[in-house]
Amino acid sequence: MSRRIIIAGGGTGGHIFPAIAIAGALQKIDPSIELLFVGAKGKMEMEKIPQAGYHIEGIDIAGFNRSSLIKNAGLPFKLIKSFFQVGRILRAFRPDAVIGVGGYSSFPVLRAAQARGIPTFIHESNSFAGKSNILLGKKATRIFVASDGMEKFFPAGRIVITGNPVRQSIVQSKVSREEALRHFGLNPSGPVVLSTGGSLGAKGINQAIAAHLDEFGQRDIQLIWQTGKPFAAEAAALIAAQAAAKPAGHGGIWTNDFIPQMEYAFAAADVVISRSGAMSIAELCVVAKPVVFVPFPFAAEDHQTVNAQHLVDKKAALMVRDSEAKDRLVSTTIGLVQDKALQQQLKENIGRLAVRDAAGLIANEILSVIGPKAGAAPETRKKNNG
Repeated sequence: MSRRIIIAGGGTGGHIFPAIAIAGALQKIDPSIELLFVGAKGKMEMEKIPQAGYHIEGIDIAGFNRSSLIKNAGLPFKLIKSFFQVGRILRAFRPDAVIGVGGYSSFPVLRAAQARGIPTFIHESNSFAGKSNILLGKKATRIFVASDGMEKFFPAGRIVITGNPVRQSIVQSKVSREEALRHFGLNPSGPVVLSTGGSLGAKGINQAIAAHLDEFGQRDIQLIWQTGKPFAAEAAALIAAQAAAKPAGHGGIWTNDFIPQMEYAFAAADVVISRSGAMSIAELCVVAKPVVFVPFPFAAEDHQTVNAQHLVDKKAALMVRDSEAKDRLVSTTIGLVQDKALQQQLKENIGRLAVRDAAGLIANEILSVIGPKAGAAPETRKKNNG
């Protein structure tokens, strides 16, 4: 009888892509494992998980809205409803373990699993644990973390330091620069800057690029600009206006709200602009790209600034604060494009920090804890792989 595991969470790529990496590592060790994802209805996991080939069930859950208290009126009812939905999912699927990767849906799924005595595992990617994970960690079987010092959030005896899982499509990528440039329709003779604000976009980064868009073309620097949905239309309009005004110089900018194949973007890029969330950093360490970090200023405990400063101190990255981005980001990035020696130094130093098999470490630990499937085989649930 195959083992069954639920992976719960999502909301952003920083939760979804590690979840997919862990799922792949589990099935690499034991192809017979049955996996079910649980996410929040209306969130990006409901699209991205099926695209990765896995089945997902959605529950009605939302987070606390700090900007509009009236929008939180229905939260207690959604939470109660989500627990009923989770109960139905657990009874139907009968998992041997539940893994939480963060996001709204993690809490009710892991909480319900813990109440039923099902082993639960948490992946905490950041150096400052979220409140839900701290609460869940009190009864979790294991807590997987990226670095040391997490005993202030979790029981020390249950912590396992693994690093952060990176998508296998990035870890194992063999995409050449030439192939990547063709993919984006860019010129192989010119340098390329990749700007990515994460799966949901980054307002500060987008506004900085928009304000200085002409400066890339003036220096024959090409741009891959991943905007996120909120800024996509504005970016497209800016590029169209630039193309109309200077048709001869147009063609060095590719833009979209999302990049499904990031391995191509990384292969094409000479320099990267990025937020400094834990998962973005993990990927950039693996691909060893010179990067200018723009930390998200409203992250809990300002942990993105802490993350970026950690790399800056190791001479593994540059940093521009979000409040200074509009004035300094593009000039700093262009300066890095033009400084080959600094690029090489940053590449070498960030590459030394790469962890390539965090997902494998997590998968092995989970399977060693839950052990082989025992007992009579219940009715097998039909697999649905998207």
